Amino acid sequence: MNNEENESGFISHLTELRKRLIYSFMFLLIFFIGCYFFAEYIYGFLVDPYAQAVKNDGTDRRLIFTALQETFLTYLKVSFFTAFFVTCPFILIQVWKFIAPGLYKHEKSAIIPYLILTPVLFLIGGMLVYYLIMPLAIKFFLSFESSGISTNLPIQLEAKVNEYLSLIMKLIFAFGISFQLPVILSLLARVGVVNSQFLKKRRKYVVVIIFATAALLTPPDPITQIGLAIPLLILYELSIFSVKFIENKRLENSDA
Repeated sequence: MNNEENESGFISHLTELRKRLIYSFMFLLIFFIGCYFFAEYIYGFLVDPYAQAVKNDGTDRRLIFTALQETFLTYLKVSFFTAFFVTCPFILIQVWKFIAPGLYKHEKSAIIPYLILTPVLFLIGGMLVYYLIMPLAIKFFLSFESSGISTNLPIQLEAKVNEYLSLIMKLIFAFGISFQLPVILSLLARVGVVNSQFLKKRRKYVVVIIFATAALLTPPDPITQIGLAIPLLILYELSIFSVKFIENKRLENSDA
């Protein structure tokens, strides 16, 4: 009888998981279709850092495409990117509804802040790319243009639609995911994998790892690499305080 109950509970969990996955997929699909109708406006929003960076340089700038299907596929990618960005909070809610029934009250109160903090940190990372990193990186790359006096032919950027938008979307995802560092370290601290002393002692190794990760996730230029590495270092230091706070809270609860 006990085995039958366990099997029945396992099947009900699978059914619930399937339902949550279907809800998430349907929500994502609906937003994807809706975003496609506004893909040109979303494209205009994403390309604005480039437009603002080159607005007053006295050159007639444009974005080009070199394949018939390039713009269409780019609009599809932009639509999916936007739909996923918007539906992330909804997906997190579905995850919460799936795991919440099996948690105690104190466990629920411990997880809810992370569910709120995750999309907020992702948004901050994306905003950092859009408003600071991309404009600086564009100006840096444009500084290598040449009028042709010393090279016989001018060197001028004619950015491709697909390549530019792939770059900015990649950077937004890279920064957004990297900004989850405090959430990950705090969760690891709650389950006892790391503690504040462990993080402090390995700070010098983490600095190397962060700069190596920044080099892998970003284009080979100092602007984006340093632009990702420095916020991650700051977030790592904040994570140490967060982990220390969790340890102090745990001590208070054990003494009570």
